[in-house]
Amino acid sequence: MTEATSPAVEKHQTRLKPNSLGVFGILFFVLSSQAPLTGIAGAVPIAIVIGNGAGVPTAYIAAGLIIFVFSIGFVAMGRHVVHAGAFYAYIGKGLGETTGVSGAFVALFAYNTIQAAMYGLYGVIMQGIFVHHFSFDLPWWVWALATMAVVQLLGAMGVDIGARVLAVLVAAEFSLLSLFAVVTLFKGGGPEGFGIADTFSLSAATAGAPGVALMFAIASMFGFEATAIYGEEAREPRKTVPRATYLSVLIITGFFAFVTWMLVAFYGPSQVVGEAGKALDSGDGATFVFAAVGSQLGGWTGDVLEVLLATSLFAGILAFHNSITRYLFSLSRDRVIPASVSLLNKRHSPWVAGAVQTVLVVVLTMPFAILGKDPVLTLFSWFSGVAVLGMMLLYFMTSVSVVAFFRRTPSESSLATTLVAPLVGSVGIGIAVWLILANFKTLIGGSGTTAFWLIVTVPAIAVVGALVGHLRRGVIREELID
Repeated sequence: MTEATSPAVEKHQTRLKPNSLGVFGILFFVLSSQAPLTGIAGAVPIAIVIGNGAGVPTAYIAAGLIIFVFSIGFVAMGRHVVHAGAFYAYIGKGLGETTGVSGAFVALFAYNTIQAAMYGLYGVIMQGIFVHHFSFDLPWWVWALATMAVVQLLGAMGVDIGARVLAVLVAAEFSLLSLFAVVTLFKGGGPEGFGIADTFSLSAATAGAPGVALMFAIASMFGFEATAIYGEEAREPRKTVPRATYLSVLIITGFFAFVTWMLVAFYGPSQVVGEAGKALDSGDGATFVFAAVGSQLGGWTGDVLEVLLATSLFAGILAFHNSITRYLFSLSRDRVIPASVSLLNKRHSPWVAGAVQTVLVVVLTMPFAILGKDPVLTLFSWFSGVAVLGMMLLYFMTSVSVVAFFRRTPSESSLATTLVAPLVGSVGIGIAVWLILANFKTLIGGSGTTAFWLIVTVPAIAVVGALVGHLRRGVIREELID
């Protein structure tokens, strides 16, 4: 990729709003994209039942270690590349512009599908809340469309406005779940105490299908890489982005491992699989978590958690909207897609890219509504699985790119940072990809045919991106690098 040679005025017009975010502003965007309450209430019961039972907390620790090792090379690259395209720029710097554009297309596909999946679950939850409390019934897709309009508005108002909204929502769900975990800890756990040996031993970690549990754990950390996307809008990005990246990995790993451990302790290692299974059989797996929190903190938490689950999803939807618009903006600015997509409004927000993103998610979600498909069993399940597969491919490509980049670029960073960590991270990610593929049918809850076609879409999108990158060679320019 070539360095930018555009006039200063043109650069100013194509820059996102600088100095808008500090470490904690970026951190809230990352944590909200991971939708902590959704990850706990939605994924943990399933991971316990079809994964490794009481050993689930170890899966979160293992996933955290894999992501942390990967982030070492990711952060090292970030000190040389500041770009709203993140993976697009990172992969392009190491493996060439054609591969970079291929990675950008995979990133757009992964982010759009996970956001569409969240809209499916969000619409159902909003429908249930209004039916339960107000006897007011609207289809799930009406709530989804209305929220798309709100998200588009918030995105256009600027990243600093979005950060304030997300800070409130994320703090609420984190606080309640953390309070439950702390109360359970001080009460000495549950009927079997803390169950340390039954939770953290090697036999517990490898029981059942640990690969499935690892997959859910990695999915729960989906979105940590967004720290780099906000580099152009960060204060002192070469310091802010690394700090936000490491903090996000450590916080989310500690949070999920601690809360899941206390959930296992609350029910007891010998009983937790049965209790999670009962909740799933009832059709509402979230009751596994809600009942435990209510028992420790009081019945008032039931309605609060129901609302917080909706706001957790809303926060994640908004965070992914912002990430996707910045990918579209950067691709437009670099002349990969039409230049009009990179237009900014008075708040230096990429409003056209935001509008394109909203159209994309409408196109992804509405066929499920038109065909009358169950939004949770199809839209949410299918797109969640394929999005995680896409992100794992991106992590792997980035690790390889980091190694390639630093082999030909002088750096003060050590070999442990620029070679060993990326190689170890790529091995861990490769194992995770293998586990995802081996368990994909189970993970999406669909048929073998559905699983096959969903899996095929990821390399197909990568090939399309590579073709676009190849056709645009010599035209692509890259700004704000180094």
